[in-house]
Amino acid sequence: MSVAHDPHYGPWTIEEVLALPEDRGQRRELMGEALVMSPAPGTKHQRASSRLWSLLDRALQSEGVPAEVLEAVNLILPDGLFIPDIVVVEAAAAAENPVTYDADDVLLVVEIVSPSSSGRRTDRLLKPPYYAEAGIEHLWRLELEPVPTLVVCELQDGRYVERTVAEAGRTTLIEKPFPLEVDPAALVSPRT
Repeated sequence: MSVAHDPHYGPWTIEEVLALPEDRGQRRELMGEALVMSPAPGTKHQRASSRLWSLLDRALQSEGVPAEVLEAVNLILPDGLFIPDIVVVEAAAAAENPVTYDADDVLLVVEIVSPSSSGRRTDRLLKPPYYAEAGIEHLWRLELEPVPTLVVCELQDGRYVERTVAEAGRTTLIEKPFPLEVDPAALVSPRT
């Protein structure tokens, strides 16, 4: 079944994107005034997201950090609206049960790199400057191909600097924004 939409001309606003009917088959994000749509993630991506969410949640509880781990929420930035794969937000902000989160409420944003060439370009090159401009201190990028690798970045002088690269098959301790041990291979391996 298809749904008819009114034609849209010109730049998009955050309000217009949020007013679009829900479509679980696509993510709709706003970069500047351009609407960017991407398909729902595949199994490997979802498996990694679910397992990383679980690790992050346990780490927060273990450390007593007053925060929530959320997947695929609307994040308002100074010049856009993104739907990161995972965000860690302050507990007080999550308690309000909002439809959108402000960047000020975010402790960590995680992007799981999409396999398509446009997805790789978006997750690696286009999104980080938006997150940096918003002042989000911690950005993690989980690469699924060719081997699972977690790239841990921290904001320094307005741009992200790689602090740790966790490689598949080796457990790595990540210390900021809270301690967490992770082996990227364990995030994507199918259960047998």
